[in-house]
Amino acid sequence: MLHITYGSSGTFYVTTEEKRIDTSAATTKVRLLFKFTNDMDKRVVYAYGQALSHNDNERTYQRYTRATIAHSLAADENVYTGEVNFKPFGYWKYEIYEVTWQSASIVLGDDTAPINEDDVLEVSNFNGVVQGKVEEGKLYVTETAGSEQIKYTEYSKASGTNYIWTN
Repeated sequence: MLHITYGSSGTFYVTTEEKRIDTSAATTKVRLLFKFTNDMDKRVVYAYGQALSHNDNERTYQRYTRATIAHSLAADENVYTGEVNFKPFGYWKYEIYEVTWQSASIVLGDDTAPINEDDVLEVSNFNGVVQGKVEEGKLYVTETAGSEQIKYTEYSKASGTNYIWTN
């Protein structure tokens, strides 16, 4: 299970080479599409992974891919820039899908990148194709400062009588 704090970005290290579906595509032509489903309200959010300090979307190494999901504190989310608002806090299920392109350059946009695992675009070398699910798991999002109030009371023993006390 992964853990992130609300307001901070989450970095995922995904073992990709053992689970690749389209092994004929170069790693530069593969992107990871994340699907997040909240356990409490069943809200579903999609996002493409982003690199930590690069202009490209992800950074693929020999055995794994490092992808970052940017945390958006605003209500607006963007599947192409990888911005997600993880409210409500708590447990989220994540699924990661492999998306491949045939063209030399990948453009994440309305007409060229699938927005979910069922999205099928017009056949073109410039359009991405969802190959299938490569990873799934649980993500726990904790809040940094909450509005809940917890009141603690000091336990004091009863004197003189034999009562059962609970806090």
